[in-house]
Amino acid sequence: MPSVSCLGLAGPTASGKSAASLTIAQRWPVEIISVDSALVYRGMDVGTAKPTAAELAQVPHHLIDILDPLQSYSAADFVRDTTRLVGEINQRGRTALLVGGTMLYFKALVVGLDDMPQADAAVRASIDARAGALGWPALHAELARVDPVTAARLPPFDAQRIQRALEVFEVSGQPLSSFQTGRTHNPDSPLAPEHLISLEPQDRAWLHARIAQRFNAMLAEGFIDEVQHLRARGDLSTDLPSMRCVGYRQAWDMLNTHGNTLSPAQLAELRDLGVAATRQLAKRQLTWLRSMPQRRVIACDAPDALACALESVQALLGAPT
Repeated sequence: MPSVSCLGLAGPTASGKSAASLTIAQRWPVEIISVDSALVYRGMDVGTAKPTAAELAQVPHHLIDILDPLQSYSAADFVRDTTRLVGEINQRGRTALLVGGTMLYFKALVVGLDDMPQADAAVRASIDARAGALGWPALHAELARVDPVTAARLPPFDAQRIQRALEVFEVSGQPLSSFQTGRTHNPDSPLAPEHLISLEPQDRAWLHARIAQRFNAMLAEGFIDEVQHLRARGDLSTDLPSMRCVGYRQAWDMLNTHGNTLSPAQLAELRDLGVAATRQLAKRQLTWLRSMPQRRVIACDAPDALACALESVQALLGAPT
């Protein structure tokens, strides 16, 4: 049995998590558990920067390609699946390496989940109808009146989170913030807070440049074709969590507006929209990370970032085998 049951490797999008995790896997007996709410979906490869077949063959990966985009996957699902997987991986004499940027999943695993109301399809449909008529900024203002704490941390176009916060209030009569207890650790969690390594940039411009490079690469690798294929199924829409993922929502809306053939100017507009949305995602990810004070922070834009990350792993797992 490994002395440390699992490690976490977190960070904002484009911070170098995947490359670091593969290097770790070359030196220590680990199996990777994806902490990414988009990688669970089959057929969403380019726009999620999913590991390639060659990368997946280097080390066992879990929670990748487990669902159809029609399905949903919650933080509670993640905690249940990850807790089971950590036990199975440990039984094989390996350490689970949790890698990703879905901070809600990390926080649910480390801190625990509050007993919030279940989703209500009718309430969600009503909220979506109001958003269609008034726009999400108007619903953000509505949220600010009933739950100012939650509204203060959400941008006015964060449709998914605004919808959920309003849904919780309408179903329970209580603001979402009242369910968030401020706990810092769940003693039953397989991931201890001090075992979370976080790749965070010192210079935000460095991360922004990498985000732009990644989105350009996605467009060159056929991202538009991937979204067109998903649209052609006929059973998906931007009401689904899968199609709300950053990049997919923007591409879907552009194709809805302009048809399946985008001009160079429209592609440039999509690029700008996608980069802006990804930068907002990275900002939210960093905010989440700062709420985990016991994490081990590595400056991912430093020249020795990988060496520092490996030193942190060695401090927890011992010398490479």
